[in-house]
Amino acid sequence: MTRYYWLVEDTAATARYNGDFNATHRWKLPGLSACPGCGATWASVGHHYPAVDLSALPEQQSFLKARPEPFSEYMRLRELVRPLAPPHVQLPPGTRFGPLEGTARGELGAVTWQGNSLVLLRRDTLEQFHAEGVRGLLGSRALLRFRQKSPPEFFELQLEPHGRLHAACIPDDAFPPCGPCGRLDLSRPEEPVLDAASLPRDRDMFRVGNFATMIVGTGHFREAALRLGLEGIRFRELPLR
Repeated sequence: MTRYYWLVEDTAATARYNGDFNATHRWKLPGLSACPGCGATWASVGHHYPAVDLSALPEQQSFLKARPEPFSEYMRLRELVRPLAPPHVQLPPGTRFGPLEGTARGELGAVTWQGNSLVLLRRDTLEQFHAEGVRGLLGSRALLRFRQKSPPEFFELQLEPHGRLHAACIPDDAFPPCGPCGRLDLSRPEEPVLDAASLPRDRDMFRVGNFATMIVGTGHFREAALRLGLEGIRFRELPLR
């Protein structure tokens, strides 16, 4: 049986490096202002598609600035980008597209994080994972400006949401997702459980479909990381139901 692990930053390992970066994605869907269903004003976290290029859209300027918009305008802009996005993915308010752009300084490890929901791999590390047969790792080059000469290249992984948390770890009194906007008003369960039947079988790293800030790797991904002596990722095995 395939094992699954919640991947988070190993701060003890990454603290040994003196570098950091400050970057954001080039384009983004606006946040939603006063949803007609739940009334919330909100934007998502964890829905990143760095390989999706919006530069050919006549209205690409509408995706450059983060701001809340009424439901009708959010829906209009969402449908403009849908043909360019991976099929069947949700595009909630605040979804981000295009490469990370920004500045970096110092030395970054082979794995470096922005919070626990965005991970970068150094070029050689991404190539090593591919050589190990790790499936589904689509890397998009991060456009980071270093002061040093000949800096290393880093790639953000485009990790699509797949699968879901099992209903057993969601409180009985939790509200269902909002019909119009899809918002799930739920804090992350303290003891997450994955719905085994919902999990993808064609990739070794993905985000949880109904909790996209959670990045999950298979046992194959973990074994490859250990063989490579890779630092920067802490693995917590997740139960299945």
